[in-house]
Order: sequence, then C-alpha cells, then structure tokens
Amino acid sequence: MLQWISLIIVSVIIVIALIDLIPMGLDWINRIHIGRYDDKQKWNQSITTIGVKWLSRTPKIKVTDQTRLVAIDMLQGNYTKHAIQHWQEAALLLGLGEYVKSNDNPAEIKQKIGEYVHSKMDGQGSWARKPEYVDAAILAYAIMKLDFLEVERYRNALDETWHLIQDHIGNEGSVAYRKFMDKYRYVDTIGFICPFLVAYGIRYGKEECVELAVRQIQHYEEHGMLEGHHIPSHAYQIDSKLPLGLFGWGRGLGWFAIGLIDAWNELPQDHTSRPLLEKSIVRFAKSAIVFQQKQGNWNWTVTREETIPDSSTTATLGWFMLNASQIDEISDICRHSANQAIRYLMKATRRNGAVDFSQGDTKDIGVYSMLFNVLPFTQGFCIRLMNVKVDSKVV
Repeated sequence: MLQWISLIIVSVIIVIALIDLIPMGLDWINRIHIGRYDDKQKWNQSITTIGVKWLSRTPKIKVTDQTRLVAIDMLQGNYTKHAIQHWQEAALLLGLGEYVKSNDNPAEIKQKIGEYVHSKMDGQGSWARKPEYVDAAILAYAIMKLDFLEVERYRNALDETWHLIQDHIGNEGSVAYRKFMDKYRYVDTIGFICPFLVAYGIRYGKEECVELAVRQIQHYEEHGMLEGHHIPSHAYQIDSKLPLGLFGWGRGLGWFAIGLIDAWNELPQDHTSRPLLEKSIVRFAKSAIVFQQKQGNWNWTVTREETIPDSSTTATLGWFMLNASQIDEISDICRHSANQAIRYLMKATRRNGAVDFSQGDTKDIGVYSMLFNVLPFTQGFCIRLMNVKVDSKVV
C-alpha cells in the first residue's frame, strides 16, 4: 500500500511539473527564428491565419503571473477569467472584420466569423451568456462592424449592452469599470465603451449615448492626464480627482487611443462632437509620438527606455496613428509613426504568425504583469492595422 501511495505522489508531482514546464518549453521553441518577416503581405497572411484559428479557440489569458504550480491556480479557478476573454475576442473580431472588407471573397473567414457570433447569441438575438461587466461593449462594437452579417438580428444583445453600461453610470455622469469599484474611473473603460456608444447611438438615433462617450473622454482628459504631457494615468478617484496607478502605462495609452479614435471615426462628418474629439486626437498624438522608441515600439512603461517593449501598446497606438493620419495637421508624423510600429511588430512575430511580447493581464491599479507573451488582443489589432483603408486627409 505504501508503495502505491508513493507512486501516486510521484505521479502527481510529475504532472504538476509538466504543466509548468511544457508552456515554457513551447515558448522557447516557438521563439526560435522569431522576427524573420520582411514582407508585409506575407506577414499579414500569417497573422490573419492565426487570428482565424484563435477566434474559434481563443487562448486563455492568465490572471496571475505564476509560472510554477500553475495546476493549483487551475483547480482554484484563478488561472483565467471569462471577462478577460471579451476584449481578446473582440480584437480578433475587429481585425478579421477589417480583413474581410479589404480582401475579395474570403468566404471561409466569413463563415468562421458567422459561427463565432452565432455561438454568442441565443435564438432571440440576445447574449447567450449575459455579460456582467462593461468589457462586453467592445465585443458588441466588433459585432456591429460586421457589415456582411445581419446585425439587426442581434439588436437585443446590443440593447442589453447599452442597458449594462447605463447600470454602471455614476452620480457624476461617467461610467464605472466595475460597480464594486464605482469610486474610481479607469482608462480601460474608454476603450471598452466609447466606440460602442457612438456606433450604437448613431445607428439608433440615441444622442444620449454619443454624449456619454464624449463625456467619458472629456472627464478623463480633465482628471486623469499628466499635466504638460497629456498621457493618462491608470485611473483616478472621483471625489478627490487624484490620479491612481502609473502615468505612462503603455496599454493604458492604448485603451485611451482606441476609445478616442474609434469614437471619432464613428461620428458623421457634420456631427457637432467631431471637431472636439479631433482636437483631443491631435493633442494625444503629439504626446504619444514623443515616447515611441527608435525601433518603432512603445514600452510597457512608455516614459522609460529601460522597460520592456510591449506589442499590445505598439499595436493599439499604431492603429491610432494610422487613423489619426487622416487629420492634415498631423498626417505625416502619424503615418510615419504607424509604419515604424508595423516594422517593430513584424520583428516581434513568431515564425507561425503569432505576435509575441505583449504584457499580461493587469492585476490591480498600479500592479502590472511582468509576463510578456502572445495575446489575442494584440493579434487582432495587428490584423486590423494591416487591413484598414484610411480615407483622405481631413482638413
């Protein structure tokens, strides 16, 4: 009996060790010959192939930074969280939707996208699994951008998303990241909700949605930006208006950037809020370009050259810059910045097409991951960046 118990204990130890070691070994193998892409078209095809694969089976994003005894996190339910997947899947959907618009008859990709969206809905066009957090708004926005689908079939889910956001509006008129953290405002929330609010508001004639998106951005510019440099803090406290977390957190810049630029893109040319957001874009673009490194990347802490380059920051700010190049005043510097970002991202891509070296999930205000690996969110924004057709300059 003692021999059997010893055998079981040894077997468990071996299994736990393998759960820890196999991912690290695979990372090492997959990084051999990383960064060999020098042709944009081939790179685009490779990153898109991975994006399609991940849409139906999105890699789980770790909640913790633990690399040892990972099995314990899995058993305790601390390995990944469902809400984290919303913005991962949304980015893939946004990227693949852009690819479909820019390429002739990608029937297989359209089918995969249709199957994915169908899996998220019930028979009445509502969410099959009702979201609890406003993270879901970026996924709803991605669905709204799929012109080849009958988006009206999912009107119930879009309405549910708007009601969810309304349920998170605080007394001062802006939206909380979580209801149990309602005394703070996070920069993440701008990226999660503002593009959806503008697209939904314009589509269904709900001007209050557009006003809420603009107010969310304005409040953050007023209370959450570093004076003289116009880069966001991670969050700010509503009552004291004190900034919280890090000024210059890379993905925080990315969240602000995509919320701002996509909200602006969704507004009609003659909308009264468009010039207001355009001024914000110009101000932020000039500030963010200062921190772009010579290799084309932004670091996870953009204000420090010594910190690790972050592909998620680089992909989102690259998307921002390319779209901001429509504005005549900053067209040249933004287009150059976007091209530099693309060159860096090509060098950060594994030979199988997976873009590497993105910062892991943030733990709390001021508590940032030190793991850098593949991230579906980054993959989606790289695809989106490579396939967007930017309009002529806006004077």
